[in-house]
Amino acid sequence: MQLSSLNRVSSFKSAGKLITGHGAAQQLQSYVQTLGMKCPLLVTDSGVVASGTLEIITEQLMALNVTYEVFDQVTPEPEVEIVEICTRAFIAGQYDSVIAIGGGSAMDIAKCVAVYARYEGPLEGLFGENKVARREVPLIAMPTTAGTGSEVTNIAILSDKAQQMKKGIVSDCLLPDVAIVAPELTLSCPRSVTAASGVDALVHAVEAYLSNFATPITDALAVKAMNLIVHALPKAFANPNHLQAREDMATGSLLAGLAFGNAGVGAVHALAYPLGGRYHLAHGVTNALLLPFVMEWNKLACVERFRGIAVAFDEPVTGLSDDAVADLVIKRLHKLCADVEIPSGLRSFDIPESAIPALAAEAINVERLLRNNPRVLTQADIEAIYHAAY
Repeated sequence: MQLSSLNRVSSFKSAGKLITGHGAAQQLQSYVQTLGMKCPLLVTDSGVVASGTLEIITEQLMALNVTYEVFDQVTPEPEVEIVEICTRAFIAGQYDSVIAIGGGSAMDIAKCVAVYARYEGPLEGLFGENKVARREVPLIAMPTTAGTGSEVTNIAILSDKAQQMKKGIVSDCLLPDVAIVAPELTLSCPRSVTAASGVDALVHAVEAYLSNFATPITDALAVKAMNLIVHALPKAFANPNHLQAREDMATGSLLAGLAFGNAGVGAVHALAYPLGGRYHLAHGVTNALLLPFVMEWNKLACVERFRGIAVAFDEPVTGLSDDAVADLVIKRLHKLCADVEIPSGLRSFDIPESAIPALAAEAINVERLLRNNPRVLTQADIEAIYHAAY
């Protein structure tokens, strides 16, 4: 059951400044100057470079006579090792700042480098909550997907290859100085990434809305995010050049990021982490695959909250019971995932059903997220959800 907001003080955090809307990417020059960036390292991936999107950024830097270098070795589901490699490049090149251009992976690597580059100690010392004392490196985030919302959150998630698990750094020091959310940067996003990242953004909004730590502020953000995403995602998937759909997705993803960055996410993410760590599945895909099944499990604890989700989805709810409304929402989620061609079932990824107990044993330890979930889950409950999603 969701905790009462009475007698509970909440805080709200975001990037230092948000720049949004079509054409926002052209505002980069102004903030490069404001932050005193003389020699930034651009953190991105090879796909962004190949798409030509990076030129929107580099042209502005050249106009300012700013020296820069591009680090394009970011991979999907980025590993701890990439942070180490990128940080060594940052230090060796004597760069003074970081600009992240890409999806959530680029954002997370850039955020980690910005705090790790001036940290005296092993990266391992930063994992966990509030282990980062300060950030001295200026940081701008420019997402090319819609998306993870990483440009406005204080979290970075990395894969530990050796331990086959996801690890997080959680600190307000990770919040970028400036987030520039420009829909034109998402036009080159592949259809599969548009689908996975789009449903990921929806998961952020839904889980933030159902979180034990939701507030009236995060609710408002989450509801608007859900409304934008459920209508815009199929259009952006069907027609990648649909600029209005891209703008609605960029805005929806941003709003969802602000919602979950403050209210938190829950069991969907907790159960997705072991799948990403062990089987290297895309974070957005695992979230999308698990969402309807976790929602089915959660409705017993917060069924009345599903009505707000249904209204956000523009579903007709007049005269329906809370249970009927919840079922309507879950059916809509299944349909949306199918419409954007999200694979159905864990078996689609050749994950053996015999692996479920080990996955559940790992997921139950993601206490940072499970404490946000409206329904308390046991390890047996988590196994049941995995089986349902199989």
